Amino acid sequence: MEREAPSRLITMIKSMTGFGRGVVSTPTKKITVEIKSLNSKQFDLTLRVPPLFREAEPRLRQFLASELLRGKVEMSVTIESITAESSYSLSLNTLRAYKEQIEAMGRELNLPAPADWYNTLLRLPDAVHQEQSEMTEIEMNALMDAAKCAVGGLNEFRLQEGVRLDKFFREKVENIGADLNKTEKYEAERVPKIRKRLEEQLEKIPGIEYDAGRLEQELIFYIEKLDVNEEKLRLRSHLNYFIETLESDSSQGLGKKLGFIAQEMGREINTLGSKSNDADMQRLVVMMKDELEQIKEQVLNAL
Repeated sequence: MEREAPSRLITMIKSMTGFGRGVVSTPTKKITVEIKSLNSKQFDLTLRVPPLFREAEPRLRQFLASELLRGKVEMSVTIESITAESSYSLSLNTLRAYKEQIEAMGRELNLPAPADWYNTLLRLPDAVHQEQSEMTEIEMNALMDAAKCAVGGLNEFRLQEGVRLDKFFREKVENIGADLNKTEKYEAERVPKIRKRLEEQLEKIPGIEYDAGRLEQELIFYIEKLDVNEEKLRLRSHLNYFIETLESDSSQGLGKKLGFIAQEMGREINTLGSKSNDADMQRLVVMMKDELEQIKEQVLNAL
């Protein structure tokens, strides 16, 4: 058997993108199976199998669904004869009937004869007859072995891509955490700025009298509404949970779970931005949003 795929790498997360190839030979045939996959919410399989191997389709579908779980998967099977004798022959009666009908059509419609009769006739349905009507048990086993080899190569490719995703996610989470830490500098300056701005606006109103104690209470109430400590705490918790999920023991449904966590991170970042009321903090929020959007894009490709 022949397998074309990268060497196996250890990681918890897999990508849905990959390619695998398996080749198995019987005494008379060389069977090649190629599989490629892209990201998809569900398992979406397209099979291209020669007519002789059509009876193997249900078994192949069940095997691929259990092994690959999710992704837009395309699988193609090709057969090559490795003996001097061929299992294919020309259907002369069919070709003769085709030629007579084409000539009759030409006379009726006043059309010229085809420039290349061979190319014209051999491309028509049933021009070539396959003498073998069904696959043998040896061929079925060889096909499944080639499919297993191709799936193994595809999974190794997915693991290699998973290593790249793992590194990417960790970098982005670290960047969001670093930006979040930077907000503390501006947060300490934010409350005095807000208080000063409100007091200055009040002073501009002519002839107004107010209770200083009541004003202080209202200022405290207003500033408390702008407090972002809870949002920061929850965002840090989500960042930690994202990394913990990356390192979890199972890769089953890991991509969907990471997507849900990313959504929760987005809610906290958005609330942080709406409460910040400070240009410097809002710039950091924009940077965090950009990092998060990149995470969301790549999460779609995680298995």
